[in-house]
Amino acid sequence: VQLQASGGGLVQAGGSLRLSCVASRRTFRSFAMGWFRQAPGKERALVAAVSASGSDTYYADSVKGRFTISRDSAKNTINLQMNALKPEDTAIYYCAARDFRAPSYGLEASQYTYWGQGTQLTVSS
Repeated sequence: VQLQASGGGLVQAGGSLRLSCVASRRTFRSFAMGWFRQAPGKERALVAAVSASGSDTYYADSVKGRFTISRDSAKNTINLQMNALKPEDTAIYYCAARDFRAPSYGLEASQYTYWGQGTQLTVSS
């Protein structure tokens, strides 16, 4: 599975942006997916995740109420809608997919098998 992330950029604090991640395989619907981010000097951390079915989602406390993860199986895409952005959201964002045998999302980066190339989000104050 190849993942292609896009949508990053420069935005002012309080603004919104949507990240997208397109998967190369139609069996994408069998994969639990997640968005991670990594800021300079920090470890990669899970921001949001969604189960293969789309019925279960997870959000880090720091983004709850501001970010929304969704999947569009018809387009082999997951999206991360980010609202009320803060400077501390600045990071490289990565989409990731678990193995098809793991329909539930994981909380750790080590649980994800496939990774996109990352897209930079910069939030100015």
